[in-house]
Amino acid sequence: MPDKPSVLFVCVHNAGRSQMAAAYLTALSGGQVEVRSAGSAPADQVNPSAVAAMAEEGIDMSAETPKVLTTEAVKESDVVITMGCGDTCPIFPGKRYEDWELEDPAGQGVESVRPIRDEIKRRVLALLDSLDVSPVSA
Repeated sequence: MPDKPSVLFVCVHNAGRSQMAAAYLTALSGGQVEVRSAGSAPADQVNPSAVAAMAEEGIDMSAETPKVLTTEAVKESDVVITMGCGDTCPIFPGKRYEDWELEDPAGQGVESVRPIRDEIKRRVLALLDSLDVSPVSA
């Protein structure tokens, strides 16, 4: 891996799970990891319940917008983490792939999104450990 590892989070709409994961990794890595997120069929906006749940953690996602998954984004990433996007993510040799099975927060209120958010945080902390990156306090 290069000096600064890069991670791509992919889900279908890039409006909930992948946005929360990217926001956590950005915050917890303190700039030590290059972070991307994308969706195979991006939504019009980030899930308001996901934005509210992350705001409770002191992380502002209100300016984020869903982005379309590109082959270039996958090629430029060392680690690709999929979250329920099935076979839409291109596979390249030499990349590290993980599939995180997480409930989709689409259409759910903040109460239901909190446990998903907390599981994402747990997994992001484990990811940082696997990349030998010490988390900053958040």
